[in-house]
Amino acid sequence: MANEIEENVTVAETAEANAPAASRKSEGRPQRRGGERRNERREREVEQDEFEERTIVVTRSTKVVKGGKNFSFGALIVVGDKKGRVGMGFGKANELTDAIRKGGEQARRHLMTVPTNGSTITHMVEARFCAAKVLLKPASQGTGVIAGGGMRAVLELAGIQDVLAKSLGSNNQANVVKATFEALQMLRTKAEMIEKRDIQAL
Repeated sequence: MANEIEENVTVAETAEANAPAASRKSEGRPQRRGGERRNERREREVEQDEFEERTIVVTRSTKVVKGGKNFSFGALIVVGDKKGRVGMGFGKANELTDAIRKGGEQARRHLMTVPTNGSTITHMVEARFCAAKVLLKPASQGTGVIAGGGMRAVLELAGIQDVLAKSLGSNNQANVVKATFEALQMLRTKAEMIEKRDIQAL
């Protein structure tokens, strides 16, 4: 009888010792968060769908090797949500689709917010990048986007509906787009200027 009691106690102690170990093992190892990853992926897809993407410039370079020719592509991409956020990126790859994808990803990582006054820009601005020079002027409502080439794509994706723009320098589309971004970065709102000058206005 005593032997049976000892065997029962031993079995119970073994079960109790194994149960916490299993629970500790399950607690120490994080559970698979497949649902969270799916949600994050879905949120990224929704965020990407908010941006419109346009290809401004596509370049191709050729390297002559012993076995033939190797091609590589570059793509200048501009993305924007037409609500004041716009970005630019340049992607390079051996395939054109990969270059466009890389350019779009880089553009989404380098977004900027454009200050606006209603449907136009806050003030006149002039900017230069290398030999490219651009001039942006505010316009009255209903004027539309008076610009061409890469400038028009950037301004439309930024959500600016009325603006007068002119390219005064080089016709290189890549430099014109970069000069346009320089001009947009120079824009300031009235509140920012008042705070910078430390004055009080009505």
